[in-house]
Amino acid sequence: MSMTPSNQRIVSKLKRSSIVSLIKKGLRVDGRKLDEYREITVIPNYISKAEGSAYAKIGGTLVIAGLKVGVGTPYPDMPNSGVITVNAEFVPFASPTFEPGPPDENAIELARVIDRSIRELHVIDLEKLAVVPGEKVYILWLDIYVFDHDGNLLDTSMLAAITTLLSARIPKAVVKENGRIVELDKEVREPLPIMNKVVTVSVGKVNDKFIVDPNIDEEQVLDCRLAVSLSEDGKIAGMQKMGSGTFTTEEVIEAVKLAKKASKTLFSKINEALKKIEEQ
Repeated sequence: MSMTPSNQRIVSKLKRSSIVSLIKKGLRVDGRKLDEYREITVIPNYISKAEGSAYAKIGGTLVIAGLKVGVGTPYPDMPNSGVITVNAEFVPFASPTFEPGPPDENAIELARVIDRSIRELHVIDLEKLAVVPGEKVYILWLDIYVFDHDGNLLDTSMLAAITTLLSARIPKAVVKENGRIVELDKEVREPLPIMNKVVTVSVGKVNDKFIVDPNIDEEQVLDCRLAVSLSEDGKIAGMQKMGSGTFTTEEVIEAVKLAKKASKTLFSKINEALKKIEEQ
């Protein structure tokens, strides 16, 4: 899908003024604190046909991620490592600003941020996904679909993506006698070799104030945004600045501190969801 500038959502001057005025006072139109997320829902194993999947909802933003697995040839420069590919698609009916067509720069950017965060923190031990080193490895396709856009697509998409990986059960690769023919035994499933968890926290700047999890109207009044990808122990996997405004060095430090604090909410929701699966 694509998103054209001419179709960007328009917020009236009166509403824009009201949002900015409230944020200046430390308030928000939906009653949240500046550092507070909207209601969060996480459901692992949402799609039965996928090797892994998750439903994630933050406020009115709904994202579903799914994982499919195959066996293929490794990259020449990483012959002993499995391969993961992340794709994102904004379903046209999710927003009036989304249109049918190939992924535009927004969907590509979202997929790249998630892909980079997963790789940087070594969320998956890709070397353990080599079936026949140098010849055959697991290939993972992580697909992310935005079904409803109410702001903060990145945090919601990362939440769906990481929950998918954490809850996935992939078919066991079986190597035949000649050592070259590899088949997937779908009757025997194993978890991915997970090493870390990662979430992304988007911090928006409005004048000299910072807010977490901007909704769709708040996104239209932001000067700029900083998306911070973090591990559960607070390590920074990456940062992505969005919007035409600027952050000073001091503001970046403040935004990162806010992101680290807010990330605890996301990790808590992930862990609660996974615990429910284990208890079933």
